[in-house]
Amino acid sequence: MTTRATRGTRRRTVVALAVILTVLAAFVFRLVDIQVVHADDHVADSMTKLSTSTSIPGARGDIVDENGTVLASDAFVYDSQLDPKLIDTYEKETDPKKKPELSWAQASEKIAEIVGMEPDEVRELVSSALEANPNSRYAKLKNGLSTDQYLALRDLHLAYVASKKRAVRVYPNGAVAGNLVGFLNGEGEPQYGIERMDQKCLAATDGSNSYKIGRGGVRIPGSERIVPAIDGGTVQLTIDSDLNWYLQQMIAEETQRQGAQTGSVTVVEVKTGKIRAAAEYPAVDPNNINTVDPTYWRSHIFSDAYEPGSTFKAITAATIIDQGKATPTSHVTAPARVTFPNGTTINDPFPHPVHEYTLAGALIDSSNVSLSKFGTMVDPATRADYLKRFGVGEKTAVGFPAEQKGLIKDADKWNGGDVYTTTFGQAFTVTPAQLAGAYQALANDGKKIDLSLVESCTDADGTVHEAAAPKSEQIVKPDTAKQVQRMLENVAVQGGNAKTTAVPGYRIGLKTGSAQKSSGNGPGYKKGVYFTSMVGIAPIEDPQYVVVVTLDEPTKMRTSAADAVAFQQAMTQVLKTYRVAPSSEPMDALLPKFN
Repeated sequence: MTTRATRGTRRRTVVALAVILTVLAAFVFRLVDIQVVHADDHVADSMTKLSTSTSIPGARGDIVDENGTVLASDAFVYDSQLDPKLIDTYEKETDPKKKPELSWAQASEKIAEIVGMEPDEVRELVSSALEANPNSRYAKLKNGLSTDQYLALRDLHLAYVASKKRAVRVYPNGAVAGNLVGFLNGEGEPQYGIERMDQKCLAATDGSNSYKIGRGGVRIPGSERIVPAIDGGTVQLTIDSDLNWYLQQMIAEETQRQGAQTGSVTVVEVKTGKIRAAAEYPAVDPNNINTVDPTYWRSHIFSDAYEPGSTFKAITAATIIDQGKATPTSHVTAPARVTFPNGTTINDPFPHPVHEYTLAGALIDSSNVSLSKFGTMVDPATRADYLKRFGVGEKTAVGFPAEQKGLIKDADKWNGGDVYTTTFGQAFTVTPAQLAGAYQALANDGKKIDLSLVESCTDADGTVHEAAAPKSEQIVKPDTAKQVQRMLENVAVQGGNAKTTAVPGYRIGLKTGSAQKSSGNGPGYKKGVYFTSMVGIAPIEDPQYVVVVTLDEPTKMRTSAADAVAFQQAMTQVLKTYRVAPSSEPMDALLPKFN
């Protein structure tokens, strides 16, 4: 028989069981929510609160020359620090089992020996930090330690010494092609040159090392997660660093000997448009850019534009021959000074009686008056178009940082003087790189190939990305270019610098330029100040290389004769470096001496 008391006890049991089951269900629900439904969120949250992460730096890619010689690379150094509070704790510890094997006095001796300091200096770092803050956990030991120094410190097994790895940029060949290679700032950001131009290839992607930590900051075994760093790629240039070194030494000597402000040598391979050397003085050493004025941190071969002067008379000759208006033996009557119908007066750079100048002879004597008469046989719009075809007014395809494109006015804006002065390299500006590009086209039988400075980018995994094939364009007829080449050979044989510029065993083509420099204050030129240049092609029977030499404001000789020795040495070295076979025939003298 069920009594009232029995029924009450049963109800209480049922209620208690229901409560227990409800609480248990709540716990199960919460456990499922934590471990299943929102597991990822909680893991991420725990990683944030209970883990730490350190960066794994990747190495920036190398810059190498055409032969693989390293011009820029990354090296790792270590910045080391001490934990003053931990050192103090160990020193005050009374339990011998908890003390390090080395006392602070002993450890500081060994540390000092490794990092190149005095023991008292090391101890002073710690005592000063503790004096300023008894709980200090940081005192800088020394930055920029080598790998050997880092390993020696690590092998001391001292918990209060920590070192952080850091990449630094080094340039093993110093100033060799330094104006091209460029440099990084103190934050590791590319500032100029190839370092900046090819940042996408060279830049590394840092990795990370994360792990969970338990009580007391102890790393939890098995919790480590490593995302490896991806090193930057290797940029291979078209230049030969050995050739560049020689030309830098040579142009430095000649620039100083001629009392010039700057000098440069540019070498271009005719059949490919590849820049094989770009030597400059003053040169910048990317390891220490402060050894030269910031003006010279950039490449003047790409960033300085000037009126090319007489070197562009060959372009005028190519224009009028290509247009069928004249031949090398066509002639004009030319005094040393002439005033044209529009009132423009043109002077030759030297006095002479009235001559019947052929076009070839006008190039040999570099007669401004003759070129004015020949050049205006072609209308201004057509001449302006040819100048642009030869690269005037457009940056080269190299895409070099801070590169100038030069200036040229549209033909309909040429004034009365421009109509004539453009025939002999005035009223527009070019860079040495553009000048080299124009002569590459003449040397390549009228086919202009975009200049290039980079061969390839090779990823860290070995994948090679070749540079895009350069664009090319036939800008004058092959026969036109051949005729101009012959005229340039006559300049080399019969011009005033013939003996100084001759390269024994080789037939060469040559043109000089002594360009007036702008006053910088409106129209007009500086008096007695010139930017001189000399550009040549060799061997003329099968052109392989173009060499451009420039001097800014030479003072010993103020004409392009100042460039003659540098040109001869540069062309000789280029032909030697690339083992170009000597000409099979002597210097061509089939054409008569033109007047």
